[in-house]
Amino acid sequence: MEKGTLYICPTPIGNLEDITLRTLKVLKEVDLIAAEDTRHTIKLLNHYDIKKPLTSYHEHNIKEKGIELIEKLNQGVNIALVSDAGMPGISDPGEDLIKEAIEANIKVVPLPGPTASITALIISGLATDKFTFYGFLSAKKKDRIKELQEIKDYKMTTILYEAPHRLLNLLEAMVEILGDRKISISRELTKKYEETFRGTPKEALEKFQASGVKGEFVIVVEGSKEEEKPEIDIEEALRAYLNQGYTKKEAVKKVVKEYNLPKNKVYRVSLEISE
Repeated sequence: MEKGTLYICPTPIGNLEDITLRTLKVLKEVDLIAAEDTRHTIKLLNHYDIKKPLTSYHEHNIKEKGIELIEKLNQGVNIALVSDAGMPGISDPGEDLIKEAIEANIKVVPLPGPTASITALIISGLATDKFTFYGFLSAKKKDRIKELQEIKDYKMTTILYEAPHRLLNLLEAMVEILGDRKISISRELTKKYEETFRGTPKEALEKFQASGVKGEFVIVVEGSKEEEKPEIDIEEALRAYLNQGYTKKEAVKKVVKEYNLPKNKVYRVSLEISE
């Protein structure tokens, strides 16, 4: 028996007209549509008069439904995978089904289409030649701070997603960690109240504290402009001071202060130098 095909079908991120002719054709021809939220997807299907069986596939049934869908694909059923909005597999459960299908040697066909991350990037006014997609940061404050500290050092533009109930907390952390770094925040992309705010984290925090927080958000962060510090040869720096007559203890202090290095690190290197 010939196996079925899994089609990855991007759906509009807001405006229902942002769907490709090819996606509509596939949705009309497949045997089954696997949707993140069937109540949401049925509105799209009704809009385009598409009558196909729907099944739910989301984070709460990902394991058991994944097994079921792979079995159907193995039996020759053609399935279209859709998310609530945008490209399936990006920050949603579709990632797991795609991996399982590939491992089961099932044909996976990706269709191009709308995605919030690239849409927000191109309207941000920030560099688009090199960028990284980070997705959602951790809900835990400690982990979120750690992730932002990593992002602070990125040289390329970074794209983040954030839910409305966590936006202000994220912006507060950005004020503390990113300072005056440029950011762009897009909400309600392609919808009636589409908005993009560009400024610093502090300006964004003040704006959304005043206006309120509604919609789903894409935050684009400017890359770091700081020059990378050259790698310091600690042993060479220590020897330079030793040759000037300083004691090893004094040399360690000098190198730590001059190059802003951890004392323990410099001290360990000093132990390897014979006086």
